[in-house]
Amino acid sequence: MLHINTFVRRQTADSEYSHYTGTDEDLLALIETNLKKARPGYRAGVILVPVDPEGFLSGICQLEDGDKLTGEFKPRREGETPRKSITAVGREKMPAKSVEIVLYASTVLAEDGDNELPDIQGNWEIISINASPEEGEMPIDPYTLMFNHFGCDGGTATNLSDSEFVAMLREGFLWWKDKAKCG
Repeated sequence: MLHINTFVRRQTADSEYSHYTGTDEDLLALIETNLKKARPGYRAGVILVPVDPEGFLSGICQLEDGDKLTGEFKPRREGETPRKSITAVGREKMPAKSVEIVLYASTVLAEDGDNELPDIQGNWEIISINASPEEGEMPIDPYTLMFNHFGCDGGTATNLSDSEFVAMLREGFLWWKDKAKCG
């Protein structure tokens, strides 16, 4: 079964996050149609489903010399420990050039009690819409990866070895070093 987890519902037109302009039913159908193209995520029980970028807006921008950045310290959702969040002032979302939908198995989410479906094999929950302003795969944000790997509140264990973690951290750093969320 496929389900839209409450966590992804923060990704709206009014947020700094990437979002989908279509209906929930359209999003679910789009994922179902492309499920066979899914690739493994950062750990077992996490998959990335590439979908056509039509109807998706990217909340990420390529920074330019002189861009003003601002930050907040806020929880991503109620009850979660606050995190740093940095956005580029005055930058607006652009149509995405590539999109991957992040699905977590309900069994993985159950490790921290974040599952909304029963934690049985075959249940998948949409956790994030990763809409990139560039073609190709978008690595996990290093900050998110660290929250996951080090077991911080709101993170999901990576189960990565130190060398696997450093390799993913390097890839994410190189991609994200000149990007920020639109603000």
